[in-house]
Amino acid sequence: MQDKRNAPDAAAFNPADAAPLTLAAALAPVAALLISVALLLMGNGLQGTLIPVRANLENFRAFELGLLGTAYFFGFTAGCLHGPTLVRRAGHIRAYLAMTSVASGIALLHPMFVEPVLWFALRIATGYCFAVLYIIIESWINERADNRVRGTVFSVYTIINLTVITLGQLMLGFADPNTFVLFAIASILVSFAALPVAFTAAAHPQMVHQVHPRLKDLARISPVGTAGCFAVGLANGAFWTLGPVFASDAGLDTQGIGLFMSAVVMGGAIAQWPLGRVSDRMDRRFVMLIATAIALGAAIALTMLPNSGPDTMILAGFVFGMGAFPLYPLAVAHANDNARPDQFVEVSSGLLLIFGIGAAVGPLIASLVRQVAGMPMLFVFTASVHLMLIVFILGRMNLRAAPKPEDRGDFADAAIAAATVAQYDPAPTAEPEPEPAR
Repeated sequence: MQDKRNAPDAAAFNPADAAPLTLAAALAPVAALLISVALLLMGNGLQGTLIPVRANLENFRAFELGLLGTAYFFGFTAGCLHGPTLVRRAGHIRAYLAMTSVASGIALLHPMFVEPVLWFALRIATGYCFAVLYIIIESWINERADNRVRGTVFSVYTIINLTVITLGQLMLGFADPNTFVLFAIASILVSFAALPVAFTAAAHPQMVHQVHPRLKDLARISPVGTAGCFAVGLANGAFWTLGPVFASDAGLDTQGIGLFMSAVVMGGAIAQWPLGRVSDRMDRRFVMLIATAIALGAAIALTMLPNSGPDTMILAGFVFGMGAFPLYPLAVAHANDNARPDQFVEVSSGLLLIFGIGAAVGPLIASLVRQVAGMPMLFVFTASVHLMLIVFILGRMNLRAAPKPEDRGDFADAAIAAATVAQYDPAPTAEPEPEPAR
């Protein structure tokens, strides 16, 4: 009797599966969603820069400025943990429309009620909304993207993400931050983001799978990956919250503040892939050291040159972004090098949680430093974080050898994992044998 498991199945074979897809064909299933993402993140980019600038103009205390960042990332972390439950209950499209509606309304409440305590609550709610939105967006893209072009689709998504956030930050120069106009623009962009999803004919994806990360196991699998993501949360969370205030106190006008913040983002975008590809060919921890050293040097320069003029500050910010922003995907890639394939979802989810904890704590610590020593100390704080990370990585390199080349993953795959907040419920697998500590 013929073994049909190994026999060719003409009915199952589709020649289109082997044919290369054009970029247009690859993006067609998620085109409406990508248009929505562009509008959504443009509004969030504007709001993320506008709120600390307006709070500083309203004479919020340094500690209160830090709490704004802590509140946002606290809400974001809560959204990552609870978001899959919400999406399963309401469905992707209804949850997406609900979160855009809430986020749009929240943007308008800020200039109506300029009170620190209320703003903390609003930032928590905003962080929660955008965490759920990221879960929906990235799980949708992950399912609808063809396996042959999944990396290309996520690369386009990443480019859109960074580009529109940059454009949103540059919109800070459109009007006076003391007025209602910029908050209204942010609200309009977020509201309009609901339209492409509301009218799309594309099928929505399966329900997302909620992963419960085990942080103790995560630290055992990859100490450097875990420490790297926590350090990125500390430093970058502080930067996103207090960077616009730093630029304002250094004498930059609203347009200059937008340029400074955008330069940091673009520096990270440009450096991510070159550093990532180099890390595929050597010990990834060594490339993490290079990136950390770049961020450390730029942070020291920004501390020493707060009044050196906008051009110098923007250039130093660009270099800071080149080092600070690629660290997260590098840390995720290194962690995946040390994890089994069945652990990838849990590792990525756990590292996101570690990042969120760091990003919630970082602005609070940096604001206390600012309150004691003044605004230039923001980058003293980020430099200190990067210096401690360098020391930790060097120590771990002396204790554990790099993974063998055949055990290492590809940076592009890890970058996708780093971008993806939620994954689908995987097919049932046998319970793996416990892995000995390495």
